[in-house]
Amino acid sequence: MKKLLLPMVALLGMVACQPKVTYTSSIDNIQQKVEEFIPVKLSTDLSVLTEKEKQMLPILFETAQIMEDLYWKQAWGNRDELLNNADNEYLKKFIKVNYGPWERLNNNQSFVAGIGAKPKGAQFYPTDMTKEEFETFDHAKKSDLYTIVRRAKDNSLEVLPYSEAYKTELTKASNLLKKAAELAEDEGLKNYLTLRAEALLSNDYLASDMAWMDMKTNTIDFVVGPIETYEDALYGSKAAFESFILIKDKEWSDKLAHFAALLPQLQLSLPVPAEYKAEVPGTDSDLGAYDALYYAGDCNAGSKTIAINLPNDPQVHIEKGSRKLQLKNSMRAKFDNILIPISQVVIAPEQQKHVKFDAFFENTMFHEVAHGLGIKITLDGNQSVREAMKETASSIEEAKADILGLYMVKQLAEMGELPNKDLMDNYVTFMAGIFRSVRFGAASAHGKANMMRFNYFQEQEAFTYNKETGYYTIDFDKMTEAMNKLSAEILIMQGDGNYDKAQKMLAEMGTIRPALQADLDRIAKAGIPRDIVFEQGPEVIGL
Repeated sequence: MKKLLLPMVALLGMVACQPKVTYTSSIDNIQQKVEEFIPVKLSTDLSVLTEKEKQMLPILFETAQIMEDLYWKQAWGNRDELLNNADNEYLKKFIKVNYGPWERLNNNQSFVAGIGAKPKGAQFYPTDMTKEEFETFDHAKKSDLYTIVRRAKDNSLEVLPYSEAYKTELTKASNLLKKAAELAEDEGLKNYLTLRAEALLSNDYLASDMAWMDMKTNTIDFVVGPIETYEDALYGSKAAFESFILIKDKEWSDKLAHFAALLPQLQLSLPVPAEYKAEVPGTDSDLGAYDALYYAGDCNAGSKTIAINLPNDPQVHIEKGSRKLQLKNSMRAKFDNILIPISQVVIAPEQQKHVKFDAFFENTMFHEVAHGLGIKITLDGNQSVREAMKETASSIEEAKADILGLYMVKQLAEMGELPNKDLMDNYVTFMAGIFRSVRFGAASAHGKANMMRFNYFQEQEAFTYNKETGYYTIDFDKMTEAMNKLSAEILIMQGDGNYDKAQKMLAEMGTIRPALQADLDRIAKAGIPRDIVFEQGPEVIGL
């Protein structure tokens, strides 16, 4: 247990008396594990940028690196102690992929000798804190997104805002954002960077989230700060630091902009009673296509994000909607290197023609749209869905977005908004995409959502399986029916704040069953990459 406690010791800055440790791999195939991630260079055409925008990029890279450093503190603790004492390069590389000694795409299994299970609360809470202790701890901010809980000198619990816990790093990041704002020629970007600089120090991110929603004409986009809550597997309450540097593809984005205005109509089309779709989503939601230049922190841990739906604040969703950013170069890399080869192993040959990039793009895009639909506040009005669903919130929300995104494609096709649409392309691509995502394991919120969906489809006979050939065949009508039923079930569960049902569904359906594991083993034996890993940074784009 001593090594398990090292991260918290490091976080609290009391490492001077600790003896040096050497970390060795606890698995024999560490090199193979590393090579399951195919390198992809993150770059794009920078000629679309003005001179001042090009001058801004090094500042953004430096700021993003601070988010990277902070995420390491949240996920593990003392990164340098862990990496510098790894006894071989492959172990060091795999630690970097996973931001710690636990394999994120394999149920967070430890791959470093002597280190036990990953603390569910990461470094957001004391590793020795019990749930009972937390629940009896009386503090208004204990579940706030932007606080950590730690031991006070008398061993009781205390709450510390991020702005205090990470004051040195966030002060530097704030100053860098102010410098970037001075170079910004787009007024929306300038305002966002200025307000985000203030938010890092005030611990209040609402104004900057609103400003980020108002950006419409910027070419550079910069996501920065504490955002997603996946790292907190104990309560799903604490936001982890991350950053994206993005360059807008204006041609593709113009094609997508039309869909944002349809969100209220899409909300009304949801397959649930009226009270479960009474909230009106904001119409300022923005759909756009981007090329990514840099991933830092939470978004770079384990599997790589190919789309973004932000902000997460339900107040912003209700007032302004959300922005859905499709990361086109990352998406294409996964489609070409992973999804197509997987489909050739598991999808019936006569249906492989339906696996198409446009369908993959649409399924991913409308997954993000679906995050903005449904219910954000439970029907009784007492709390947000996230609060009501507790640690199940992220998994249930991802399951909703997965299935409801596919439902959105069907609705838009019926509305004539996707002309000449063959829904079978989206269904088959969706099914092949499950196999791609399920390989990430069932430990994460996305992983549990993938398994719920696959097992639900299987029970509803949305596909058939040929044991002799190992091929899956999608049944169009049964897939449509299953899609509608699962969409309704999840939306009602969220609206009711039905935590018990969420727990039961995840326990029964959020696991990889033996038959599916055999198919995943076949995919692995075919040598298909598990995911991508980025070659990124200023030097990659020639700065």
